[in-house]
Formats: sequence, C-alpha cells, structure tokens
Amino acid sequence: MNWILLVVAGLFEVAFAFCLGKAKETTGNEMYMWYLGFLVTLAISMILLVKATQTLPIGTAYAVWTGIGAVGTVLVGIFVFKEPATFLRILFISTLIGSIIGLKIVSH
Repeated sequence: MNWILLVVAGLFEVAFAFCLGKAKETTGNEMYMWYLGFLVTLAISMILLVKATQTLPIGTAYAVWTGIGAVGTVLVGIFVFKEPATFLRILFISTLIGSIIGLKIVSH
C-alpha cells in the first residue's frame, strides 16, 4: 500500500511542477490560482511522502519520489509546454526510469 502512496505522491509532485509552469504563463487572478494549486498539490505530495516513509526506507522512498517527479515533469514539459525532446534527454530520462524500477526491485 505504501508503494502506491509513494507513486501518488510522485504524481502530485508532477502536478505542483505543472502548476508552476502554468503560473509562469499567466497573469492576474489566474496566476494566483495556479500558485494556490501549487501549494495544495505540494502539501498533498509531502503528506503522502511522509506516510509512505513510515514503512519504506527513507533513502529509497525519497529517490523514487524525486525520480517520479523528475520523469513526470520532463514529460509534462515536452508534451504540454513544448520543450525539446532531444535524443539525449530521452536517453537520460530512460536511465532514470530504469533506476527507479531497480530501486523498487531491490527494496522490500
């Protein structure tokens, strides 16, 4: 169950990065709503991470959480914010995904 919480926490990390990106593109009240979304998703992500670390090793949980956030944020950047999808970017994201899977396999 805590692995599921950790994955969801990582997805909320992607969500707060997305909110930051959207806030950068907007002005006025809309910008403040995106910042509010950032704060809410940040809080949810942290609460879920804390819950997951009650039974998972902190080093593994934190690495997986940041890895999910990094991979997800790069993918959001590519697909939503039209950032470049170069060969090297995809290669290094792929190695990061492999590392996250490896950590899950070796952690019980």
